[in-house]
Amino acid sequence: MTYDYLIVGAGLYGAVAARELKEAGRSVLVIDRRGNVGGNVYTEKICGINVHMYGAHIFHTNDKKVWEYVNRFAEFNRFTNSPVANYKGELYSLPFNMYTFNKMWGVTSPDEAEAKIDEQRREITGEPRNLEEQAISLVGRDIYEKLIKGYTEKQWGRDCKELPAFIIKRLPVRLTYDNNYFNALYQGIPVGGYTRMVANMLDGIDTELNVDYLEHRDEYDAKADKVIYTGAIDAFFGYRLGYLEYRSVRFENETLDISNYQGNAAVNYTDRETPWTRIIEHKWFEFGRDEDGNDIPQTVISREYSSEWKPGDEPYYPVNDERNAKLYGKYLELAAKESKVIFGGRLGEYKYYDMDQVIASALKMTADLR
Repeated sequence: MTYDYLIVGAGLYGAVAARELKEAGRSVLVIDRRGNVGGNVYTEKICGINVHMYGAHIFHTNDKKVWEYVNRFAEFNRFTNSPVANYKGELYSLPFNMYTFNKMWGVTSPDEAEAKIDEQRREITGEPRNLEEQAISLVGRDIYEKLIKGYTEKQWGRDCKELPAFIIKRLPVRLTYDNNYFNALYQGIPVGGYTRMVANMLDGIDTELNVDYLEHRDEYDAKADKVIYTGAIDAFFGYRLGYLEYRSVRFENETLDISNYQGNAAVNYTDRETPWTRIIEHKWFEFGRDEDGNDIPQTVISREYSSEWKPGDEPYYPVNDERNAKLYGKYLELAAKESKVIFGGRLGEYKYYDMDQVIASALKMTADLR
């Protein structure tokens, strides 16, 4: 059988594209090199807990169209992301708000907090030359030293003085007691996990797993008139111009025979000495209860370690510096010559996307195809 579209990748971009094309009357085949659908939002049930196997994913958006779209495939709970920062045993609220400033300086009014930040900002004069100076110019020395410096250096594997200022263009400073990390109208976690949501998107669509497209390209290209490719764009071209750079993440998952490890879904470890960047306790994304409303007696935690990407690792965050921007531009020139292939998604476009942005991009792409 020949399909109208072969979609390489069963993550959010591929699943949304497949659903939209199917509903437009096109024939679609979806393939993925992994043994599961969902891409990096894949969740696996362990001890009744939906564990985010490739890092925490909290859906949030201001786009009503996208919110209504995902609610076609899942019911969302009311989870609100309120992470905690642990600096050598001192606990602070994130994002930076009045709880943070009270713990840091003992201030109790917005005016006092603002005055303290303004006083410390004056340390930087002129245009910030690196990430350290940029951060201090935004929130002051104390917050930078305790809540930004160590965490950022672990994430990027470089000293903050060596990182470009644009990485931290702005930092949220709230002079209110608001612990909601996201400024989004809509927020939550799909009941039953992301894998179920993506499976619902792909319902009735031919899907093959454990298939490496790049190893069987000729065979699968012959099965479709057009290809929507969501893998790494440099991998598609055999890295002939060089490797695009990413930061990767390694996870250590642990099942514990206790009901509560840290009392919160996400705790960031902001000192440089702690090797992991954060610990996720997955049960709190769904309030510690299973789908029947029963308390879950065990818990599952994940320690996250940031690392340099190397071939064979899972790519997570594009390194959007000047070198990689130029290299991506050259790969784009090659992509423009591929009349049969559409490149999309986080890896196909070498772009950091939030989940709602991935979905919006896939919806726009398929709308243009109709």
